[in-house]
Amino acid sequence: MDDATSLIHTTMPFCRTLGITARTFSPAEVTLRLQWSPELCTAGGVLHGGAIMTLADAAGASCAYLNLPTGATGTATIESKTNFFGAVTGGTLTATSRPLHAGSSTIVVETEMRDDAGRLIAKGTQTQAVLEPR
Repeated sequence: MDDATSLIHTTMPFCRTLGITARTFSPAEVTLRLQWSPELCTAGGVLHGGAIMTLADAAGASCAYLNLPTGATGTATIESKTNFFGAVTGGTLTATSRPLHAGSSTIVVETEMRDDAGRLIAKGTQTQAVLEPR
């Protein structure tokens, strides 16, 4: 997955800053990982919700990109909703994104974020606009 991680770091430099890496990278499923570190936390050593949402957005955007229709030039998040169910205080957070709808103007992706024990930490749904050449 070095090629996928490199692509993510090149197209979304903030992912490089956070150390996000790719595990799976296909139109059916994108899995990205984020290692807990104190620099990414809020009070009490809890992984910041913004870091979690960045991981979810990167995974969802990657999944949408891999599902673009022929001729499209890219994608952009136009809506994102995340529900949080637990806290991450160590280990690695894994985001798995799968397409719910891949249309000609929008792509909707669902992302689950799980900790090392497989516990569901958060779940998000995002809508990505399909960008056409101008």
